[in-house]
Amino acid sequence: MGILNVTPDSFYDGGRFRNKSSIIRQVDTMLNEGATFIDVGAYSSRPDANQVSEIEELQRILPIVELIIKNFPKVLLSIDTFRSNVAQQSIDAGASLINDISAGYIDKQMLKTIAKLRVPYIMMHMKGTPQTMQQLTNYDNLVKDILFYFSERIATARQLGIVDLIIDPGFGFAKTIEQNYELLNKLELLKISEIPTLVGISRKSMIYKTLGNSSKEALNGTTVLNTIALQKGASILRVHDVKEAMECIKLTQQLY
Repeated sequence: MGILNVTPDSFYDGGRFRNKSSIIRQVDTMLNEGATFIDVGAYSSRPDANQVSEIEELQRILPIVELIIKNFPKVLLSIDTFRSNVAQQSIDAGASLINDISAGYIDKQMLKTIAKLRVPYIMMHMKGTPQTMQQLTNYDNLVKDILFYFSERIATARQLGIVDLIIDPGFGFAKTIEQNYELLNKLELLKISEIPTLVGISRKSMIYKTLGNSSKEALNGTTVLNTIALQKGASILRVHDVKEAMECIKLTQQLY
């Protein structure tokens, strides 16, 4: 899953893809490098990110969806949003699936909307909101709490008739650096859900703060942790750097 952020304040590529030519060029590059999905977000979910109104999110995202679909009509376009109306309008414009950092907790209409749209749905583990999550890192048992969270979310989704689900344990969301590594170390336990797992650790602070560098210098660390995630059962890697992630996938597949 190749990441395309169209926000000015994303932690790594904020502001890089603000005009049509740069967006088309980046999507073309990611698809040619092997991306199965392109994930587009118009609301930065980094810690302490600025709040964005629904109107502004729609004004950002819909022209991008239409631009990408026009130029790449066969693309599987994922929309990174926790708002049901943004999900609805994006799917109507040609997007294929929804990636929700809140698993339907922030917008109570999201799961009903997904059920009506009959599209695949990625549900992520997070506590609170992007503005409050870093104050909500207390757990009785990290992995057990995440599994309970997903069991409830999956059951609720199934009751509504949602069939195609993907879970994302939410590295960096309401988790300390130490908790992120504990989660990665025990990632294979999420297989108990019998749902494909998406891992998004690309260039995150759990890498560059541990190594003492920056997100721009975190590609090698990303490659290391992506490889570990694949060995522990990750089904999808959500990344900024598709070529390097595809190399991880090919080599890991060869190993097994």
